Amino acid sequence: MISLGKYLIFLGGLFKKRERFQVYLEQFFEECIQIGVNSLFIVGIVAMFIGAVTCVQTAYNMVSPVIPNYIISTIVRDMTVLELAPTITCIVLSGKVGSHIAGQLGTMRVTEQIDALEVMGINASSYLVLPKLMAAVVMIPMLVVLAAFLSISGGYLAGTITGVINSHDFLYGIQYDFIPFNVPFALIKSVVFAFLISTISSFKGYYTRGGALEVGQASTQAVTNSCISVLLADYLLAQLLLN
Repeated sequence: MISLGKYLIFLGGLFKKRERFQVYLEQFFEECIQIGVNSLFIVGIVAMFIGAVTCVQTAYNMVSPVIPNYIISTIVRDMTVLELAPTITCIVLSGKVGSHIAGQLGTMRVTEQIDALEVMGINASSYLVLPKLMAAVVMIPMLVVLAAFLSISGGYLAGTITGVINSHDFLYGIQYDFIPFNVPFALIKSVVFAFLISTISSFKGYYTRGGALEVGQASTQAVTNSCISVLLADYLLAQLLLN
């Protein structure tokens, strides 16, 4: 509870004594590159293979002749949009982005760069963390949309190449009985996950004490806590928005 209270105070401090918007602009674009562009490869690879594996394993387990073949792609679509794209992508980003943020801020703390900013009268938490938060909230939903597209594409390629489903059935199944709310639901989840990953990782890095060993420990704690928070938020959002 002490850590939770400290975390909430930390969040409140991000929006006090903020700098002018122009000050954050350059850092915002730099963080967009770090969080979004530099994560494209890992997100793309994970999404493609998850979609391919989901398609092949779904086809393998559908042994009933009563179930039409296009249901394979319907299952791939719904699993991808509702769960695999937002949740798995954000768990991957918890490791890549979360450890980067915590390591960067932890190093700045132990080398007294953050202390120097505070001595100059700058709100260091706002100056350093707010651009990361804004970049994460903008870029991670984009990565989730890309992951959903690549996952379904991976399922299409795997299904058609292996012969478990033909192209016509796959495309029909993607459109069959589609629920439009699933897309905004996935985007809401991705925004919440982005907020949790960026703020928890920043919190762990910002309050690092010690030396290089503690920076590594802070990065590990940031990844672990971010993953747990993402999974917990995933369950709570499903309960709130789908019932």
